[in-house]
Amino acid sequence: MLHNITVLRFIDYCNTVILLYFIFTNLMYTLLMVLSLYSVSLYSKFASHQSYEEIADSPATPPVSLIVPAYNEAQSIVQTVLALMSLNYPEKEIIVVDDGSTDDTINVLVREFGLLRMDFIYRESIPAKPPLAYYFNPDRPELIVMYKENGGKSDALNVGINMVHSPYFCTVDADSIIEADALLRLMAPVLQSSTNVVASGGVVRIANGCTLSNGRITKIDLPKKWLERCQVVEYIRTFLFGRPGWNLLNATFIASGALMVLHTESVTLAGGYSSNTVTEDIEMIATLHRFLRARGWKYRMVFTTEPICWTEAPHTVRMLARQRRRWQLGLMQTVMKHNDMIVNPTYGPVGMLSMPFHAYMEAMGCLIEAAGTILVPVSFIIGIMPIWLFLLILFLAIGYGTLLSVGSVLLEETTIRRYPRMRHTLILMFYAVIENFGYKQMVTFFRAHAILQYFFGKRTWEHVVHRGLEPRVVVEDYET
Repeated sequence: MLHNITVLRFIDYCNTVILLYFIFTNLMYTLLMVLSLYSVSLYSKFASHQSYEEIADSPATPPVSLIVPAYNEAQSIVQTVLALMSLNYPEKEIIVVDDGSTDDTINVLVREFGLLRMDFIYRESIPAKPPLAYYFNPDRPELIVMYKENGGKSDALNVGINMVHSPYFCTVDADSIIEADALLRLMAPVLQSSTNVVASGGVVRIANGCTLSNGRITKIDLPKKWLERCQVVEYIRTFLFGRPGWNLLNATFIASGALMVLHTESVTLAGGYSSNTVTEDIEMIATLHRFLRARGWKYRMVFTTEPICWTEAPHTVRMLARQRRRWQLGLMQTVMKHNDMIVNPTYGPVGMLSMPFHAYMEAMGCLIEAAGTILVPVSFIIGIMPIWLFLLILFLAIGYGTLLSVGSVLLEETTIRRYPRMRHTLILMFYAVIENFGYKQMVTFFRAHAILQYFFGKRTWEHVVHRGLEPRVVVEDYET
């Protein structure tokens, strides 16, 4: 009897923690939502009066290097390079780093772009495995391809940085397609800021269902499967109801490496990309905050909602699980590596606001959410939770999330409007509701699994297989 009472008290205590967690988390999401709405509206007004042609034509616009780390990307690398070559930007160089691919990646590039093996001067500013071969075509002087021994994505990026001749570089995933004006839009806040901008991030969208031709998305459409459509809604919510708010607070902590401009000198002085996390882009942002704050240098990191990069999302639950475990593991590795920044006024809004939120709500919070997904219904079924409390937690966990998702779709429709038809908006509104009944809970368990893996010592990159944007094309996600 005493044992049963102890168990019931423990369950009651856990339910209280779950309730308080959802109340606090939703308050934070509400604040971020308000800030993001304000930030997006401000940027929309700014973008409507912004002349990107002036930036493109200005002699003061600095050159930018685009670094593409590639591992077994024979099926997609040509489309990615074609997209980069056709970017509307006055002066750019494209640096493809083949990180020891075991497929035909290097040969595909050589054939497609008429490359010849040549010698280049390579200066190692950041330690990395040196290139073994260089390829170049004098008729396409903006493209340089290097082949090196496999060392992981971070190592390949560092090799690319060592070859950069521009004050800024942009990281690009080898299976992503960047819109023609995206680089101009990324560089606009860099050029117009009186403070040194060391990082400028943009929006990533899901290309599943879209038509690709000659490095361009020629037709925007939605995927057919529910799993992929739920991810479309999730991406919209992530990039429109969160990151703009942190940007407004000058507390950017996460920027996607699929589309991010970085200040070359700052990254080089900070030591380049680290190989001890599985999400090198998140760790790079934390490293820059630490390095620049320690030296008292003024800087900004910005996020804009206009530059668009299209990427392929997982098609199966198995691949989605691998991707989300890697993301969550990388976030956990980063916040633990830089845990002395959490609630540290030395790091300003990042240390006092963004780091605690991402450490406790985003990294560790999934454990509470996963426990609540099981414990709350069980508590109600066995009669130890009153119906009012059950409905309250249900609203906080599902109802409020539905409102956020629906709101993000409406915000996308009134600002960016990448989906051209009303049918697209109605479908996305439907899935903004549907994703809260099964999809979100599934992703929560994937994330919680990653945290358990971290504590039990499994901290490696998980292999993800894509089908590619063309029928019957298989592309492997970057593996370290």
